[in-house]
Amino acid sequence: MTTPVRRGAEARTRSVPPPVAGALAAVLAVVLASSGCGVLRGTAPAEEDAPGAVDAPAPEESLAAPDVDVSLLPREQVAATPTTRLADGLAPPTNRWFSSLALGDAPQPVFPVPLAVALTGGGFAYGLPQVQVTETSILGPFDPQVGADVGAASAVVSEYDVASVTVELRDGAGAALGHLRIVEGSPVLRYVAATDQDVAMTSAFTVAGGRASTEVLDREHVLVGPGGIDGPGAGLSDDGRVLTLAAGESVAWFPVPDGASGASVDTLVEAASRPVAAVTASYGAGDDGVSTALTYATADGGPTAVVRMPHQADSTGATCGLGSYATAHGTVDVCTASTLGWSSPAVEPAGGLDLSGLDDDARAELADQVRADAAAVGTGALEAPSDTYFGGKALARDANLLGLAEGLGLDGVAEPLRSGLEERLREWAEPDGCEHRAERCFVHDPVLATVVGKVPGFGSEEANDHHFHYGYFLYAAGVVAADDPALAADLAPVLDLLAADVASGTGVGGMPALRVFDVYAGHSWASGYAPFADGNNQESASEAVSAWNGLALWAQARGDAELEEQARWMLGAEAASARAYWTDADRDDPAVEGFGHQVTSLVWGGKRDWATWFSAEPSAMLGILVLPAQPVATYLGGDPDRIRANLDEALSGPRDEPASWDVMFGDQLLMYAALAGPEDAAAALGVARDLPEERIDDGNTRAYLLAWLLEHASRPPR
Repeated sequence: MTTPVRRGAEARTRSVPPPVAGALAAVLAVVLASSGCGVLRGTAPAEEDAPGAVDAPAPEESLAAPDVDVSLLPREQVAATPTTRLADGLAPPTNRWFSSLALGDAPQPVFPVPLAVALTGGGFAYGLPQVQVTETSILGPFDPQVGADVGAASAVVSEYDVASVTVELRDGAGAALGHLRIVEGSPVLRYVAATDQDVAMTSAFTVAGGRASTEVLDREHVLVGPGGIDGPGAGLSDDGRVLTLAAGESVAWFPVPDGASGASVDTLVEAASRPVAAVTASYGAGDDGVSTALTYATADGGPTAVVRMPHQADSTGATCGLGSYATAHGTVDVCTASTLGWSSPAVEPAGGLDLSGLDDDARAELADQVRADAAAVGTGALEAPSDTYFGGKALARDANLLGLAEGLGLDGVAEPLRSGLEERLREWAEPDGCEHRAERCFVHDPVLATVVGKVPGFGSEEANDHHFHYGYFLYAAGVVAADDPALAADLAPVLDLLAADVASGTGVGGMPALRVFDVYAGHSWASGYAPFADGNNQESASEAVSAWNGLALWAQARGDAELEEQARWMLGAEAASARAYWTDADRDDPAVEGFGHQVTSLVWGGKRDWATWFSAEPSAMLGILVLPAQPVATYLGGDPDRIRANLDEALSGPRDEPASWDVMFGDQLLMYAALAGPEDAAAALGVARDLPEERIDDGNTRAYLLAWLLEHASRPPR
């Protein structure tokens, strides 16, 4: 979240081509073959029944652009026109780790990991964040350690791809002085001169032992000059503070890793001498695992320097052991690679609970509650809001209730629920709905190139949180239209646009490819403009996982195999990162020593916090990471002790006291507790029956709460 108010089969492989003009063409199949990147393996289980290692197919083929038409929607700006620093012809890069460089009042520092980089008055500066750990935060702020002044008066984003961005620095007349290349996952920062010029640096570099370097904060920083590894001092002034570059020449800097040997530094110097021209991504999805690969294309095809984040620790294609850096996300290994590949356990898309194990008494109890909740929907006692967040949650809530009614054979209850849901979905999916009404409809913002609900919520008019919102719509539509191709076809013109807005594999309708999903980080970003000194952020990682589950279900309803495979990949990858950085982070990592909590509920580019945008309650910190407990939420299971420890921190008292669950998101926490095992589920069921009504989330019903707990309590012990 980015605003301070809120309640709460057959494997296919695809590649994500560069989303903007000017990026190099993808050569993934060739690179993967030459690097020996076959079956990718990972170790962090994300499903309750996931094995310790997973098999996933290697990525290889291209993904076609979805067939959508943004002209079907009315064109309207819901938000004020933002300040933009973007070259002509580029899709506005909302929801990226670098969004503030292109959008918003002023550029902010960005955190490509492991570096932090910012634009300055006449140029730019970078630093390796010095991690500071407090009781409630793991901080890795921008700390300028090496700066360069090229006399720039302005800057624009001139190019970007799946994991890199190029900033064009311009003089007072608007002419290009040079280009700053920032690559995600690279410890190297590169500047390419467009004219003959002098680059004034904030630190003095000296040449010794065959390389040019300086020391800042007890760390060596290496400069790789225009002569590359053969001429480290070429163009360097006598005082070591000015570097003379001719047009077309470039310079690169990197901080020496912790524990790096002299030979390791020499290897990194050689890798840093190869400019990264483009980064392309590819993926595969199978029954056991999903694979991701990033290819860093260099002019000679040689490897560059990369770092492996914790979720990539068991990777392929990289030569590591060159040292490490401490980051706010944990300790990262320094490697060289042309292609960095890793895998995550697969998470099976799910749109309903399995009630087959319930006995007659359980079915009777559940049927009574379904009837009561369905009556509340019919009388309007359960709201159907008009904004895209709460409106979407209401649709998903009723889709789950419908699934229970049908699963229990309550035809008289299911039929009005289905007809009501179909009617509301059709209303939302009316392409020209906003020409007839002021709510429950979508428009196309031609400036931000995004689809926006006419009644926005939580900054959605600025592209905030779209995957959270639209995931609920896709889930509801996927459930209701699962066996109704005609309904799916009727909803498709708008629902396909919602899917494309947050997850198009290739840019369509002027929208950026993979708007919200960061392939390198393995998770999404929530803020549209990221106007923060700590970079972009995401709070509700669980709603991001839910979004890709909804996307997969919608793709199934549409019969779109390519979109389904992409959704399965995003689902597995996001689930693994949600656990790695939000709910199940490695608390033994030395980089986070001193952090006093079980979870980090708000993850930024430059820090991780035990905090939310909307509440200081301990239950909110965990609750926002587990809602909505849709059937796919079993990915949060697998470690009963961690689940119980997380709950002990979140509740107001001992888990065995019902009053302890009378907290914000109490229903969601009860459902999370059930993932620890059948006995935990049975104990939670006893509490859930009498949980105060105000503790039932507006995207949930007591019937679904009971059904979830009954199902998990009926499972055989592990």
